[in-house]
Amino acid sequence: MKTYTLAVLQARMSSSRLSGKVLMDLNGEAMIYRQISRIMMAKTINEIVVATSVHPSDDLLVEFLENHKVRVVRGPLEDVLSRFQLVLTNIECTALIRLTGDCPLVMPEIIDKMVSHFYDSKVDYLSNAIEPTFPDGLDIEVINPAALEKLSSFDLNSSEREHVTLGLYKRPTEFRIQNYANSEDFSHMRWTVDYQEDLDFVRQVYTNFIGREATFTYSDLLDFLKQNPQAISGIDASRRNEQLQKE
Repeated sequence: MKTYTLAVLQARMSSSRLSGKVLMDLNGEAMIYRQISRIMMAKTINEIVVATSVHPSDDLLVEFLENHKVRVVRGPLEDVLSRFQLVLTNIECTALIRLTGDCPLVMPEIIDKMVSHFYDSKVDYLSNAIEPTFPDGLDIEVINPAALEKLSSFDLNSSEREHVTLGLYKRPTEFRIQNYANSEDFSHMRWTVDYQEDLDFVRQVYTNFIGREATFTYSDLLDFLKQNPQAISGIDASRRNEQLQKE
């Protein structure tokens, strides 16, 4: 079977915790473009699209992405599932990778391993965050597009529509769901960007890898942190997915 793997990066400017973070500077380039450059190093990805909102607050983001020749689909601000469904009406694929725009340390080699496992296992939904063992900020979800279509037939609440895949893993009897575990538990590490302290940490990382921003690896970063134990975010890793936990 011929496969076509689509990466969908959801992003917006109106973050309640660090507004406009996706366009903040990382080594002279916007954070979201650094992330896109890393995502596209994954060998299994055929195409990437950014799913953002039609809200005027995202006009600047769309202008930036279009100037950088990145494909954009716009939909409702809060109903993020609708954005993904709009993407699927425009692009046919055999697997959809859901990524979020606050993870500039995304690791393409982990994407490739998970995509390969997804096709081999024939599940509807593969995630490395159902039972976290990777650092916060390396969350990757691989989804059968037919599963998202089926999900839309359920009576979903506003939280399920905002968090896209929540409705999938809340229905384990309806969908074939699998967790992808790391060989070692690093869930105590925080590599995401929700607050200024997180961004300060990520800037330390990128400063160390000047000239290799798109190519430094998972092991490269783990080695750097082992040699520089003071390089951590000031935000406690227990606050993982705190917006979802509040609901």
